[in-house]
Amino acid sequence: MTVEHFIFIPCVLLVGLVIGYSLGGRAAKREIEERRARLKE
Repeated sequence: MTVEHFIFIPCVLLVGLVIGYSLGGRAAKREIEERRARLKE
């Protein structure tokens, strides 16, 4: 393992966490809004 791996791999994991967090947050907000709309009916 070279020094580049110690920099590159954590960066890739961090980018994946950020993307997953943002997509998961959007999905959760959408689900909450849909449930509220169903309860109002």
